[in-house]
This record gives sequence, structure tokens and C-alpha cells, in this order.
Amino acid sequence: MRTRLLPLLIVLLAAVLLALGIPLAGSVAAAQQQRVVVDRIDDTARFAALAQFVTDAPGGSRRTTTDERRASLRSELQNYHGVYGIRAGVFYRNGAAMANAPDDWFVPRTGEVRRAFDEALLSRRSHDPRQVWPWQRGRLVVASPVIRDGDVVAVVVTDSPTGQLRSRILRGWLLIGAGEIAAMLLAVGAALRLTGWVLRPVRVLDATTHDIATGRLKSRVAAAGGPPELRRLARSFNEMADNVEAVLEQQRAFVADASHQLRNPLAALLLRIELLALELPEGNEEIASVRTEGKRLAQVLDDLLDLALAEHAEADLRLTDIGALAEERVAAWAPAARAKDVRLTGDCPPTTAWADPIALSSALDAVIDNAVKFTPGGGTVEIAVRVEGETTTVVVTDTGPGLTDEELTRVGDRFWRSGRHQNVNGSGLGLSITRALLAAGGGTMEYAHHEPRGLRVTVRVPRHAESAGDTGGALRGPGRTDPEGTL
Repeated sequence: MRTRLLPLLIVLLAAVLLALGIPLAGSVAAAQQQRVVVDRIDDTARFAALAQFVTDAPGGSRRTTTDERRASLRSELQNYHGVYGIRAGVFYRNGAAMANAPDDWFVPRTGEVRRAFDEALLSRRSHDPRQVWPWQRGRLVVASPVIRDGDVVAVVVTDSPTGQLRSRILRGWLLIGAGEIAAMLLAVGAALRLTGWVLRPVRVLDATTHDIATGRLKSRVAAAGGPPELRRLARSFNEMADNVEAVLEQQRAFVADASHQLRNPLAALLLRIELLALELPEGNEEIASVRTEGKRLAQVLDDLLDLALAEHAEADLRLTDIGALAEERVAAWAPAARAKDVRLTGDCPPTTAWADPIALSSALDAVIDNAVKFTPGGGTVEIAVRVEGETTTVVVTDTGPGLTDEELTRVGDRFWRSGRHQNVNGSGLGLSITRALLAAGGGTMEYAHHEPRGLRVTVRVPRHAESAGDTGGALRGPGRTDPEGTL
């Protein structure tokens, strides 16, 4: 959830910062250019004031005065050009130069300078020039009219390079960019803290739910921060888990008590049946059938008690050599397989994993028993131990009749037995007990078809203690206390 929520927040924050930063950058560029334009307007106004009294009157002292003023204006323009590198000139209405710097600069026939000149001839200052951007190379032209007695007698034109202006705009943009980056980093940090604060209770709740779903009913949501609604949800979840565990405990206790209490009356009943059989002729079919059903009922009660204890038991996890354990079970079931003319083979290389040895042995016994039981004479049962990523697997395959797709979805359910195998001894609880014992230690059991025929059962146990989890039992291994001295 965090990987989906965090990018969304970052995109929204970036959009907000861009929405603020882009207009701000444009405003900085406009302000810098306006500052330059105002400075150029002041310069042209000053030159216009100097040029206002320069005329071409003929002869005499007035001519001398005019020449002096023109020379003074030319000197000002040349100094201005020399210091700032800005081309400047005062031009008569016909485009002739009154004074200019440099001397070879005149009003062209076309272009931006000409447009500014023509606009100033209409007795108004030229419009603000187009906005200059850092990536554009161009010049900034400002023109002002020289007015005498209400008439435009000349025009002052300045043509400025934009290098410094573009540099100042770029520096302003860099400052804005640095501020945007800093703000973005702060926003990302705040988003990380916010999403962590909001989602931490959700992650704890998800992990606890997974633990309970996999059989760790003692798991509870630890106290954590987060919004009040999520803290209240965590408390409600713990209350629900307590109630569910209490109900399941009552069910297990009922099954265990009922199984235990029924065993004594059933034992007495079987004893009376045996006494009654002594009074009947040898080989009576009815009494034999009653004996069989009585023994079957006793087996069901024993399996129910085992199932109740298995669901309540805590796994005693140990670092176990799965290969050696599987090879031991293969050797134990070899005589039963030979008696049925079934070939039982094992490929069990040494490999370790965290498992309850007794629970795993019981699981393998149940699986191998079913495989041998349902494999016809001349068939094969194979046991293979493999390492697959974080788990160690024990795969049991047979060449028996196998199960249909519908039966595969139900195998392992309590009291379920295939309709084709109702005549085979069993209560239908063996695999349920096995699954409960494995689940207590983080193990699983899977069923699938075995090609070309038969059933494939895969028992998985975790290779690491972290994957096995703390189910309430002892985790034993190298460096851990082992009072029984089995490792």
C-alpha cells in the first residue's frame, strides 16, 4: 500500500510546487527585465534632455553653441557605450544621426530597432520589448522621442546586449529551483513520515491477520501509533481474535472431552460384545460385523482425540536433518510395501530445516501409509527430498488410482474419504491431523496429480527459524538449550 500511496503524494506535491514555481520563475524574469527597461528609459530620457536644444541653426555664435552641445551629447553617448557596451544614438526624423556611438551604428530599414524608432516618432515611448529568456540570444531596444515645442524633432534609441540580464534571470531561476528541490525533499520526508505513521498499524494488522490465518492463534496486534481510528480498529481486532480463540478452544475441549468420555462406555460395550460372542456359534457373521463397527468407532474416537490435541499442541521446532528423517521413514515402511508387492524408493540427500521431528514423522507416516495402501501390486512409491528456495520439501508420489480434480479440493477435510475407497480401513481424519501438526510449525501439505497416474503429495517445512515463526514452542538449534540432548 505504501508503494502506491507514496508516489501519489509525491506527484501531487510536485504538481503543487511546479504550479507555484513556474509563475514565480516567470515573475522573476519579468521583474529583472523591467528593472533593465526602466534603467534604459531613464538613460534615454537623459539623452533626450541633452538633445532637446541641439539644432542646425546657421552661422554665428548660435551655431557654435549648437556644435558644443552636439559634441557634449556625442561625448556622453561614447562614454555610455564604452562603459556599458550599449549602443546608443540620437537620430533625426529622417534617420540621420545627430550623435551616435559607435559611429558606424545607424537606424536600419527593418528590424526591432526600426520598429522602436517608428513608434517613438508618433510621440510615445516604444512598447516594452518582448520578454527575454535565458536560452534566447538577442538585444533589448528602447526608444524615446525628443520633443521640442510639442513636435518630435528626434528619437533617442538604445540597443542593449542581454547577456547580463539572462545571467541574472538564470541565477534567480537556480535559486527558485534550489528552493523547489529543498521544499520537495522536505515534502517527501513529511510524506514518508505521514505514510509510515498511517500505515504502520495497517502493516502490523496485516501481519497479525496472516499469522492467525496460518494457525498462530496466539498472535495479537501490538500497540502501535497511527490515527485513532486505526488504533481503535487494532483493539477491536484483538477482542475479536480473543473471542474466536475462546470459541475454538471450547470446540477443541468439547471434542477432546467427548472423545475421552465415550471411550469408556465403548470399551464396556465391546467387552459385552465379546462375552456375547462366546454364546454364539463360531463364525457368526452378525457378531463379526458388530465387532468391526465397534473397532471402527473406537478408532474414530481415538483420531478425534488426536485431532483435538494436535490443534491445541505447540510445535517443538528443531533444526532437523530432513533427509535422514525421511530415509528413516522409508526404511520403516519398506516391509509393509514389500508385503503388498509395492516398490518403495527414497532419494533423501542430507538437508536441514526447522521442523518438529515428531510432527513431521507423523505426517510422513500418514502420507506414505496412504500411498502404499492405495497403490496396487507392482506399483511404485517414491520419496524425494529437495531444497526449494526458503523451504525444504518432501515429495511422495505413487502410481495408484489418484484423485479427480474435485477430490483434490477436498482431500484433507475432516472425515472426508473418496467414494471409491470406502471399503479401505480408515476414519478420514489422518490427513487432517497431519495438516494441523504441520501448520503448528509453519509447514504445509499440498496435493496434485502425478503423471501419468497417481497422486503427488508435497510436504513443505521452512529452512529458517524466521520463516517458521514462534508458535509458542521452543526453537532449538546450534547454540540453543536442548534438555533432551537430541541435537
